[in-house]
Amino acid sequence: MSGPAGGTGSDILIDRDGPLTRAAVLTGGRLTDLYIDHAERPSLLGHVFLGRVERIATGLDGAFVDLGTGKSGLLSALDARGPKGRPKAKGERIGNLLRTGQTVLVQVKADATGAKGPSLTMDITLPGRFLVHAPLGRDVAVSKRLGSGPERTELARRIQDIAPGAGWIVRAGAATAPDGLLAAESDALHLAWRSIRDAAERGGGPSLLLTGPDAPRRALIEHGAAAPSRIIVDDAALARDLADWCADRAPDLEERVEPFDARLLANPSDGRQRLFDLRDLDAEIETLLGTRVPLSGGGSLVIERTEAMTVVDVNAGERGNPLDVNLEAAAEIARQLRLRNAGGIVVVDFVNMRNRGDAERLLNALSRAVEDDPAQTQVYGLSKLGLVEMTRARRGTALAELLGTVRTAAAED
Repeated sequence: MSGPAGGTGSDILIDRDGPLTRAAVLTGGRLTDLYIDHAERPSLLGHVFLGRVERIATGLDGAFVDLGTGKSGLLSALDARGPKGRPKAKGERIGNLLRTGQTVLVQVKADATGAKGPSLTMDITLPGRFLVHAPLGRDVAVSKRLGSGPERTELARRIQDIAPGAGWIVRAGAATAPDGLLAAESDALHLAWRSIRDAAERGGGPSLLLTGPDAPRRALIEHGAAAPSRIIVDDAALARDLADWCADRAPDLEERVEPFDARLLANPSDGRQRLFDLRDLDAEIETLLGTRVPLSGGGSLVIERTEAMTVVDVNAGERGNPLDVNLEAAAEIARQLRLRNAGGIVVVDFVNMRNRGDAERLLNALSRAVEDDPAQTQVYGLSKLGLVEMTRARRGTALAELLGTVRTAAAED
């Protein structure tokens, strides 16, 4: 086996390091995405529960739902449904949708943060590489990334012929996927929903009905549509587990799963070499916990995370052309937000530009840079103070908060 080197394709490297299970996506040899699970602080993102309404919070226009985990979740009226899954009417308040003591089928859409419990939704979605099953939906929606025109209509018809029932969101990768893979994935997602529905109809609760995808599977779901060159796993049991999952859900990826054998790479005097050591990923991940990110020519980003928002300051260094600095910064900001799993409001102070056309060019470049982000990211434009305002959907725990738990535990030991 050769080491995971660079190239134009992508590799997914997966390892277990103490309480952490990590999946790193390398594109062209560069770290572009990072997924981490912490055994001592498990994420509930994507989990489906049969919960019980504890109380209606009229002031919040929401309901607190007991999940059986010890911390209640908040279900906003915007994410609620009426009896028998009836869609919420415009302006309808939570008191008209739910009642105290009622059992509800909910999914975690954002993990707990600080004193706040997890955020919940009744609009269940089950993600796949090519399709997302939204079983309570009534149509087939095609990703906006596929543009417009007759191709979108034709793709929607194709999915209707392949996938059972309604309630499907067609991801960009589906456009080039063979029918066999689409059928296999839609069948697996449909069966998962039937299992959830049947368990919910048996009642009981609060109880967990479906576990959301873990870090390795999230990486495969989000990046497997383009078929990574290799999926290298530094744990034999996990490699077998992922190969079995691929055989059921992603048969084209099964043969790409490789167990990592450090003995083929390490010198006898060096002892065992870990997978992440080969690309010095541990050192790179460590830099993601800092505030300063270097750019070429002496420029840099300063990234500060607060409870309310993430603030990014762009410094030009010795480079004279503000547009060049800002265009490089835009690409790196998009990458850093993904790697740090930043969520919520993002404010960027770019280097000042006097030309209005340059400002438009920068906003377009930033919008393109965040297009492929698995988390919904929106660039709103320049404020009156010349700051660029963005939002990025919260997905799981921010990297600094997650790894801060590991550092604290290590210090206590």
